[in-house]
Amino acid sequence: MKKPLKILLSGGGTGGHIFPAIAIANAVKELQKDAEFLFVGAEGRMEMEKVPAAGFKIEGLWISGFQRKKIIKNLALPFKIISSLMRSRKILKSFQPDVVVGTGGYASGAVVRAAAGMRIPTLIHEGNSFPGITNKLLARKADKICVAFEGMNKYFPAEKLLVTGNPVRADILMTANKREDAIQFFGLQRERLTLLVIGGSLGAGTINKSILECAEVLSRAGIQILWQAGKGYGTALSKKISEQGIGHVFIHEFIQRMDLAYAAADLVVSRAGAISVAELCITGKAVILVPSPNVAEDHQTKNAMALVGQSAAILVKDSEAVSSLGNMVLDLVKDPGKMSELSKRIRTLAHPFAAEIIAKEVLKLAKNE
Repeated sequence: MKKPLKILLSGGGTGGHIFPAIAIANAVKELQKDAEFLFVGAEGRMEMEKVPAAGFKIEGLWISGFQRKKIIKNLALPFKIISSLMRSRKILKSFQPDVVVGTGGYASGAVVRAAAGMRIPTLIHEGNSFPGITNKLLARKADKICVAFEGMNKYFPAEKLLVTGNPVRADILMTANKREDAIQFFGLQRERLTLLVIGGSLGAGTINKSILECAEVLSRAGIQILWQAGKGYGTALSKKISEQGIGHVFIHEFIQRMDLAYAAADLVVSRAGAISVAELCITGKAVILVPSPNVAEDHQTKNAMALVGQSAAILVKDSEAVSSLGNMVLDLVKDPGKMSELSKRIRTLAHPFAAEIIAKEVLKLAKNE
């Protein structure tokens, strides 16, 4: 009896690494019904919750990155690296995957490195327009490198590259005709324009402060705010909005049904993480991007500029957001023609079949084709 293909995936730390890995696994499952999957993540990070919620098994490694602001915590780093590599090899020997897929993050680095050393085929995916340190280190060892943006041969071997775009969750591909469901799901008003605010899976302090600053003005202008505030922000923000008596503001720490959130939105304020950008392109939403300055190599600004250069988004610097974001939203709302143009242009940058394309490459490696 033919044994099923086994796929090991690793990516974590943020939604930008986790959700692409889940999307790839689901796409592989569509193409290869009997495939078996195992994820590997970092202990204590969000993938240990999100991956099982998506229906996949996950193993954890004792690993973290270099802490620039907490130098004392780096003393354990050499031991974590050794531990994670040893644990990775043990997991690989036990599961015996046909291919290993890495989507970024420190756990991904350990697993893909160990797999390459054991001559297991490997594929990595880089979602940003500027690669993270993990993928830059792995590039020489990986068999295939899938990227979201053109021009990545500056960082990776050209013969290994394939431009695929960023894989997104299947439900994000199907937001059309869901507006009525979205209005009911979130308790919104049909006649009001909806501003969706998303600061990434962990939230964004600057965006939250900026929206709090202008929420009353926006509400008076007939705008309702659907707001993913991020873990740890929701309760305090809800209290402040209530104390100020501001209506038509709907705060969630995390929005599980992002398909409905996009379906409800007329305009979006967002960070410029790779997956957020990919989802915005696919859903075709007019967007104001506020790139986080607290990421390696300022890659969110580079992601945002890839859209701004195509007149497909508006950029507001993090340092200027508190003073200018509210006025920017109001100016756009008063110019429906510009909103429509932004929506039209951003759609042209979408890669709706990214997950399927990557899944086919994964299966090629798994079957040694």
